[in-house]
Amino acid sequence: MERTVGGVGPVLERFAGVSRIALLRGGGLGDLMFALPAVSALKAAYPGSAVTLLGTPAHEALLAATHTPLDDVMVLPAAEGVRPGPEDPAALATFFGAARARQFDLAVQLHGGGRFSNPFLLQVRARHTVGSATPDAEPLERTLPYTYYQHEPTRALEVAGLAGAPPVLLEARLNPRAEFVAGLPAVLGAALPRTDRPLLVLHPGATDPRRHWPAESFGAVAKAAADDGATVVVIGDHTETELAAAVVSAAVGRSTGGPSTGGRSAGGSRVSSVAGRLGLGELAALLARADAVLANDSGPRHLAQALGAPTVGIYWAGNALTSGPLGRGRHRVHLSWVTHCPVCGADVTQVGWTAPRCPHNDSLVAGIRWEDVYVDVRSLLGL
Repeated sequence: MERTVGGVGPVLERFAGVSRIALLRGGGLGDLMFALPAVSALKAAYPGSAVTLLGTPAHEALLAATHTPLDDVMVLPAAEGVRPGPEDPAALATFFGAARARQFDLAVQLHGGGRFSNPFLLQVRARHTVGSATPDAEPLERTLPYTYYQHEPTRALEVAGLAGAPPVLLEARLNPRAEFVAGLPAVLGAALPRTDRPLLVLHPGATDPRRHWPAESFGAVAKAAADDGATVVVIGDHTETELAAAVVSAAVGRSTGGPSTGGRSAGGSRVSSVAGRLGLGELAALLARADAVLANDSGPRHLAQALGAPTVGIYWAGNALTSGPLGRGRHRVHLSWVTHCPVCGADVTQVGWTAPRCPHNDSLVAGIRWEDVYVDVRSLLGL
């Protein structure tokens, strides 16, 4: 088989007659950001092709809210190891029937090691399949060995190389749709910054609570930025409203010496929360407008990077290896090198199939100093 250089790994011979491509990638917003560079590579390698994401409702909503290289989304049904939830045989049959009717020429598996996702993808019955696989996973037509500690966007690009698609971008690039940018003032109201003040957006949440930097640390940065003249907006989904409120409270408490409901910090700048108020379109528009975004390793941080916003990320070292930004000019990373659970001492560098996860959810990044983080935040804000 012909191999060429120019990819993350070998770039193999292209398949003939490919115009319809299915790409399997469930998970959250960050997971989709990791896959988008591979989508761009595939579309460049197969000009005129259409790429359909086999993804989630959140992915479908993001596609409606931004300009992406994807053409459409087929929402995955609940299936073990692919999308959480109780499996419905009728829903699975309907999904696979619809997928087979599209007669995909190529199906690409970017959803982990393939133990569950490879058999799932094979039921789509595309003419060709590529993806990654652990030793116990069913192989595809062309398969890349899967190891956990690999940078996820470059893993996706290496898989794309199996289909003859060299990289054209190393990281995701998105733009918010104009209607959401235009509608942002009505949604944010008083939280929208004045044009003469830099905007700092904070996201204190993450799917895994072990990735949470303390609300008090986010609040300290918010207070410092407000004192220096920035407007600070805290974001989150409907499950993170209390966490966002705790950040605002911590910022105000540092300024006034006690609780306040006004949300105003020292220096006359506002620290406020819009958690639970934004759809994905408004979130994308806000992140694209931000002068800097401070966040844990989370979907909004990855989305902000794709939208062109400078970011400061709070990372456990292992997560930085798999999902951290490549550059440091616009994206700063603060690392925690903790390797054992602070409660029971279990080795947290071992992942699911090599060792059981301990039951504790205590933060692995709490030791990162807010003063060090603010140095980078202040630099990116130009204060």
